[in-house]
Amino acid sequence: MDMIQFKEQLFEQGNKHGFTEMELYYQSTNRFNTQLFNGEVDGYKVSSEGGVSFRGIYNGKMGYAYTEKIADSEIEFLIQEAADNALIIEDDNPEELFAGSDSYADISLYSQSLSEVSSDDKINLLKEAEKECYALSDLIHSINYCTLESRESETFIANTKGLEKREKRNFIYIILSAVVKSGDEFKSAMKYWVTDDFSTFSPKEMAKEVVDEALSFVGASSIKSGQYPIILRNTAASSLLQVFSSSFSADDVQKGKSLLAGKLNETIGHSLITIIDDPHDRNGVASQTFDGEGVATAKQTIVENGVLLTYLHNSKTAQKDGVKSTGHAYKPSYKGSISISPSNMYIQPGSESLQQLMESESETIVITDLQGLHSGANSITGDFSLAANGYLVRNGKIERPLDQITVAGNFFTLLNQVEAIGNDLDFSIMGSGYLGSPSLKVGTLSVGGE
Repeated sequence: MDMIQFKEQLFEQGNKHGFTEMELYYQSTNRFNTQLFNGEVDGYKVSSEGGVSFRGIYNGKMGYAYTEKIADSEIEFLIQEAADNALIIEDDNPEELFAGSDSYADISLYSQSLSEVSSDDKINLLKEAEKECYALSDLIHSINYCTLESRESETFIANTKGLEKREKRNFIYIILSAVVKSGDEFKSAMKYWVTDDFSTFSPKEMAKEVVDEALSFVGASSIKSGQYPIILRNTAASSLLQVFSSSFSADDVQKGKSLLAGKLNETIGHSLITIIDDPHDRNGVASQTFDGEGVATAKQTIVENGVLLTYLHNSKTAQKDGVKSTGHAYKPSYKGSISISPSNMYIQPGSESLQQLMESESETIVITDLQGLHSGANSITGDFSLAANGYLVRNGKIERPLDQITVAGNFFTLLNQVEAIGNDLDFSIMGSGYLGSPSLKVGTLSVGGE
């Protein structure tokens, strides 16, 4: 059934039933996923999921309903379900539907050429990448993760206040994990690459990147516990920002779950720290021109030179604070409730390379990756104690790899301890947003080891 026709019939019937305001939200996602093992397809999945949600004001309360089917037969179900739901809602301040922004960014986030890449081409590229990994070293034991996934999504939102917006997005990513064996020792490394341009994938370059890192950890050992100057490599810094990004959510602030409460226009980090959220970045997997409520998105500076300028708002939190929504309303799916999430949020890069950061100290530890992020980090207090891997660096040169260490500190303290920022911005694909950071040189952190 045509979406516009479905919307018109739904609103017409909803009006007859007594709804005063109504909204239709449609979302669909198509996924292609394949995995290889030893040159053969080990997993292959093509999936499509989607549906519509309906919400509206009934007897002064907001009611909700959703369905996977877009058909005449579902209209009565949606209306009755939302009406029944509204009758049991206890909130006397229902969410308001948004009438639409004055203007929206005129950009396309959909790549037609990517949509035309065949399944065979995707599989063959993975085979080539795996083959290149094995060709690089006799120490390669296995490529234990060799996967590709492409996603294509469409979102449509319309309401009785005049809002009507539609958007399509697509991207593709590859994850490689190489395991090397030297004697009785096994070491591994994992890398990922995201793009909306399939032609930019280079199997040789991807293979070299992941294999070189796995080989670099052969012979890793711990280090004496103590306070050390630390460089969080971009991969580690971005994953740390991902964990604590909820602190910038107005919802967490209003619920007393963020230490940033009451800190607007105050210094929360070193003057080197500027944090940007750019929902219009073509290379960002969380890009969008409107959010889950239909509010226009825009590039924003969250922290500028260490000063907190804004929280991330949806309409409900914005109304509570007496400000405008920042366009960060988030719906994980058509049947999900509205929350808050960053889009493509990152710490603004500096001008120094990672090598220059390493050369700035006679001795430092470079942390390459952090583990146990959800169990070893407290997003409310900012405290973290995490297992880590990395390198001991002396006089700008890697002396030896490190493992079996933990690094501990506080995220908000760390923001104030930053001494230099690299130019190597990288992103983490974990979580609801797309969070990134360059390498960060900080004062000292506690390292637990021998």
